[in-house]
Amino acid sequence: MIEHWLPDPEAQLAFGARLAALLPPRLIVYLEGDLGTGKTTLTRGVLAGLGHRGAARSPTYTLLEPYELADRRINHLDLYRLGDPQELEYLGLRDLLAEDAIWMVEWPERGLGMLPLPDLVIAIEYAANGRRLRLSARTAAGEAVLNALAGLGSGDSARSASPEKSDVMQ
Repeated sequence: MIEHWLPDPEAQLAFGARLAALLPPRLIVYLEGDLGTGKTTLTRGVLAGLGHRGAARSPTYTLLEPYELADRRINHLDLYRLGDPQELEYLGLRDLLAEDAIWMVEWPERGLGMLPLPDLVIAIEYAANGRRLRLSARTAAGEAVLNALAGLGSGDSARSASPEKSDVMQ
């Protein structure tokens, strides 16, 4: 597990952009956290890091926002308003999951039974005037991302401002 403390939304966007460079073309990322912790902000950072230059809308009402980039496909799924996991069948989820894509899934617990298991889980919580991100791997692909992220060292200026003892744990 790796932890990061980020002081503001700009740092969260920057972290997402750095993370994007480490993501393989096919990965499922679960984003967990309370309302307002920045799950969509982190996804916007990932999109920007992969070259997306347009608006990055939250799929709170549409459930799914797909993004076709030069060399990647990103599917941003927000299940906050999902009434029943079976509703995911209407999105054509099975067919979409067969494609190479990075999936950023908000509120994954609402899709239990229909979603595949994640490669990477990012839990976001409020912490000391910022956000704490806890990243944990669930597959070898997720572990490779965490190892690459840990290898980046302390490239985050937010680390020195962290009120915590340490923001990186393995």
